[in-house]
Amino acid sequence: MQTRARSSSAAKTALLLLLGINLFNYIDRYVLAAVEPEIQAHFFAPDDPNAHALTGLLGTAFLVTYMISAPIFGWLADRMSRWLIIGTSVILWSAATAASGLAGTFALLFAMRLLVGVGEGGYGPAAPAIISDFFPIEVRGRVLSYFYVAIPVGSALGYVIGGYVTSHWGWQASFFAVAPPGILLGLACFLQRDPREHSQKLPGERATLRDYLQLLRIRSYVWNTLAMTALTFALGGLSFWVPGYLQHRGLPPSSRIVFGGMLVVAGLTATILGGLAGDLLRKRFASAYFLVSGIGVMIAFPFSAAVVFVPFPLAWGLMFIALFFLFFNTGPSNTALANVTRPSVRATAFALNILIIHALGDAVAPPLIGMVADYTNMNVAFLAVTAMMFVAGVLWLCGAKFLAGDTAAVETAPNKQL
Repeated sequence: MQTRARSSSAAKTALLLLLGINLFNYIDRYVLAAVEPEIQAHFFAPDDPNAHALTGLLGTAFLVTYMISAPIFGWLADRMSRWLIIGTSVILWSAATAASGLAGTFALLFAMRLLVGVGEGGYGPAAPAIISDFFPIEVRGRVLSYFYVAIPVGSALGYVIGGYVTSHWGWQASFFAVAPPGILLGLACFLQRDPREHSQKLPGERATLRDYLQLLRIRSYVWNTLAMTALTFALGGLSFWVPGYLQHRGLPPSSRIVFGGMLVVAGLTATILGGLAGDLLRKRFASAYFLVSGIGVMIAFPFSAAVVFVPFPLAWGLMFIALFFLFFNTGPSNTALANVTRPSVRATAFALNILIIHALGDAVAPPLIGMVADYTNMNVAFLAVTAMMFVAGVLWLCGAKFLAGDTAAVETAPNKQL
């Protein structure tokens, strides 16, 4: 009984710590997007025809090292302490975030964003794997929804903090403000114990190169990854260029704080409700996680597109609805990702997913959307982003018929984790 109590306490502590780290994970990512107009004005001339594309590369720099380092750290996460990997990674990206505020040249700022990506690459595969080790499949969907609440909330706080600090002390101070909490959270990881220390996993269960190839034979995993790639492209382009788009529409810098506030409310409620809806509907529809994800983003599509044609402040209402349904998929899609992969290769599965969705998604979205904006205008660029939402919805609905069988195959496997 005492062992179970300690285990439950350790699981809750791990979830809270990982949630806090994930919060600053996204704060550190999106504080850059919040101050993009100021960075562009600081390093480039007003009439520079390539300014948008070049500042868009800052988002790509982070994502390239993030997606490349994630599979490496995913491999390590199956072979050594995941807490050691996470703690070291968090401290690295937090230090690089602070150093971004000291960058005197665009090249140095670019280099710091590369280091932020390396740091976050160690966190991405290991964190959901730890949660899966602590929590059984019966509650994993709900727990992962709580964990992924950090995506909209952290992203929104990045906009809010970046907008507020920049308006008072300059864009450099925004990077200084968000780094210290991450370092403290990273140090706390070294005090945690890996849940696998008391497990009976055999060395043969560790992920191998063959496991990477086997993942591509899981049809629902492939459809899910493709859909997440399309949506990641849309969200990557949208999130990076929203401050610039609002400025293009004639709104003041304080509008970033308004957008951040909407993102918190819409993202927080939608992430939790999406996870609950997926768990509830799964009792009737085995493919519920994909249905909730696909229908949600297809509802978001027309509202997002309509923002271009509607004046503010009415456009704020349409944007809120779009944001709400965009985040409805977060819990269900990631839960499906975990449920169709064996526990012994789950870190590998998340790592491969990270590589694909970022390589083909938001790593290329900021500069491509920036190029569209340079050669047309921001309205056309915004519409190009929204089209990918519809594509994501179609892909999830196409993969729905495979989800039940793939989930059942894992649940009946000899090494399943209950």
